[in-house]
Amino acid sequence: MTEPARLVQPTKTGVVLDNLPPPRQKLDVSVYNFPDLTGQNKSNDNFAEFSRAVTQGGSSILTDVLVKAGGGAWFDVAERADLQPLLQERQIIQNTRTALQGKNAQSLPPLRFAGVLLEGGVVGYDTNETTGGVGANYLGIGGNVQYRQDIITVALRAVSVQTGRVLASVTTTKIVYSVNVSGSGFQFAAIDHLLQADVGFTKNSPATLAVREGIQLAVYSLIFEGVKTGLWEFKDPRAGDAFMRELELHQKAVVPASAAVPDAAKAS
Repeated sequence: MTEPARLVQPTKTGVVLDNLPPPRQKLDVSVYNFPDLTGQNKSNDNFAEFSRAVTQGGSSILTDVLVKAGGGAWFDVAERADLQPLLQERQIIQNTRTALQGKNAQSLPPLRFAGVLLEGGVVGYDTNETTGGVGANYLGIGGNVQYRQDIITVALRAVSVQTGRVLASVTTTKIVYSVNVSGSGFQFAAIDHLLQADVGFTKNSPATLAVREGIQLAVYSLIFEGVKTGLWEFKDPRAGDAFMRELELHQKAVVPASAAVPDAAKAS
């Protein structure tokens, strides 16, 4: 029995991003590429594995996240990742019109251009950042749990098409968890006959879903940085102020105590 196909499950960051207050004006953006810059292959202890550890479809994920941001109110995304098929199809339409209507055939409207170019990529995939486990065994019966944490790092920046200036830049991380649970036991079924049983399972967080959530947080933070510097603003200032306060409180909550600047350093 196979499970039916389903939509990608929503993430907490994605839900918050999709419910952002609308901007005063939609942003025209384009994404040419959002590559895997890690160079990491899937880990395998038994043989060489040449499959990539990180999805190669970063631009498709980023485009999907941008289209849905704020319920579709924040970005107008111009197709650039697969521009050649679009240009070819437009040429076919224009040639067909010319063949049917002659020189007076109506031309297609020009392609929409973007004022902001979004660039970046998946810049890090650190495996075995944290590993550990616990187990116990008594009279041949016991179990153990092992876990591992990998970290995916995503970088995203907004570049002005007119000037080439980097308007805003953010970097986000997402942890990928892997857990293995196993147990074993034995019993003497008869003299000199030993019955042993083992059971276990492994749970791995999808790396592609982790990349998606990292990109969602990057877009969320990029909007935040742009509002702070006055690049864009919310249509409803009160709703925007509430969003900014909530995000600032969240950022302060996740900063570890060791990252605080000592008073002596502030004075210097």
